[in-house]
Amino acid sequence: MELIAERGYRRTSLAAVAERAGLTQQGLLHHFPTKELLLIGVLEARDRWDAAAAASGSWRTGTLAQLVEYNATRPGIVQAYTVLSADSVTEDHPARDFFEARFRAVREALAAALRAEFGDALPGGLTPERAAPLLVAVMDGLQLQWLLDPGQVDMPASFRDFLTLLGSGAAGEAESGPGAGEGDREE
Repeated sequence: MELIAERGYRRTSLAAVAERAGLTQQGLLHHFPTKELLLIGVLEARDRWDAAAAASGSWRTGTLAQLVEYNATRPGIVQAYTVLSADSVTEDHPARDFFEARFRAVREALAAALRAEFGDALPGGLTPERAAPLLVAVMDGLQLQWLLDPGQVDMPASFRDFLTLLGSGAAGEAESGPGAGEGDREE
């Protein structure tokens, strides 16, 4: 993941990944027979880490705020995700199917989380299904801005601000959870 974040998918060789992992290229190919399968493995590992970070309870906006806080501690992984998700929009990209399915599943999970927290209509009248893609856009957009200008964009604080706009009580709850008081630090 670090190499892909540093170099991008297309400029990352299997030989470089094997070297960084302390394996021979043949040893790496035993686990990941193609570069495309390696990429999918990297993406799946990232999602498992995120799921583990959120496993402390059911998905709510407060859980999402904690995930944003967690992401602020791992810029290399956030960068890899951002680069790979943007790169996957091309027709021939090996991760395109992965990201299409992932975003579909994330929107469904977020709609369910919003419904559990707000019911069938959020403040402002949006349905959870209409708000879910906006929530994804805010999270991914903040990640991009934070990566480009971490001294000016406080990703966790900005996400809490968005939750306030959404009408979520989780904005304040996130401040008292893990990493409390760290949201105003410069990243």
